[in-house]
Amino acid sequence: MLMVGEIDLSIGSVSGFSSALLGVLWVNQGWPVALAILAAIVVGGLIGLLYAQLYNRFGMPSFVATLAGLLAVLGLQLYLLGGTGSINLPYGSPLVNFGQLLTMPARASHALAALPGLAMLITGYRTAARRRTAGLSAHSLTGVILRAAVVTIGLELAVAYLNRARGVPWMFGLFVVLVVGMNYALTRTQWGRSMTAVGGNREAARRAGINVRAIYTSAFVFCAMFASPGGILAASRLASASQQAGTGDVNLNAIAAAVIGGTSLFGGRGSAYSALLGVIVIQSIASGLTLLDLSSSLRYMITGGVLAIAVIVDSTARRSRASHGRA
Repeated sequence: MLMVGEIDLSIGSVSGFSSALLGVLWVNQGWPVALAILAAIVVGGLIGLLYAQLYNRFGMPSFVATLAGLLAVLGLQLYLLGGTGSINLPYGSPLVNFGQLLTMPARASHALAALPGLAMLITGYRTAARRRTAGLSAHSLTGVILRAAVVTIGLELAVAYLNRARGVPWMFGLFVVLVVGMNYALTRTQWGRSMTAVGGNREAARRAGINVRAIYTSAFVFCAMFASPGGILAASRLASASQQAGTGDVNLNAIAAAVIGGTSLFGGRGSAYSALLGVIVIQSIASGLTLLDLSSSLRYMITGGVLAIAVIVDSTARRSRASHGRA
């Protein structure tokens, strides 16, 4: 949503509702788990489609539409869970094992850790070659190799550290695969370029022939559809769907992760990797303070400070680009 300059405040509520819907369909109604997961994701997409209609047809600001959705979907979550307030997912089931126990073999995790750097190297080399062929300035091959090496070394060290204990969870591997796939869609497809164009200048994008309404609709739908698997995976990790799922600071952390990672609040700039980087930063702060036996109050203050710095840097860079453009 931030890519098109809008915001979704109901991410946490949609994820919590999806986990509750999974529990009701799978445990209470006896649906196959795969069908229950698919139904939860489809319902999440329908919620996003409703937001898009409110935004496109009635001009309702995304902030207001998703805030109303936050409250309504939270109410649906509480209604589904009923008086018990929680539904325990079956221990030993493939979904719960995936969320709690399954980790990658050491060799597989090291191989996967090398893939992002390799992708950066190949993509950077091809992009630089195309720009030089067109007579444009391009990054040097040395710079491309250096960035890829830094990323690869950092990931390999992290994997080596995790493999000293339980290893790298398959759940994190799935998250990385989704990030890589989404980043490819944003940077290598017409839809992704249209998203960036609409976020940068909506009127210019419309005059260029882009279906602006369709782009906003896809942004709302995909945002809600990605929130649903997040809630399902969180429920599998806890082996429970409860009233607390998706509440607390889930909404704010989801937005903060993207902004801290480098996605602009003003739209038109960012990548799927921004979310991955932001999540790593936020979780590193939380885990580091926990290991140091410091209070959770410091985690909120430090995370808030990091978020403020990220927004200041983004705002300053935006003003600088605007001044250069006028010059």
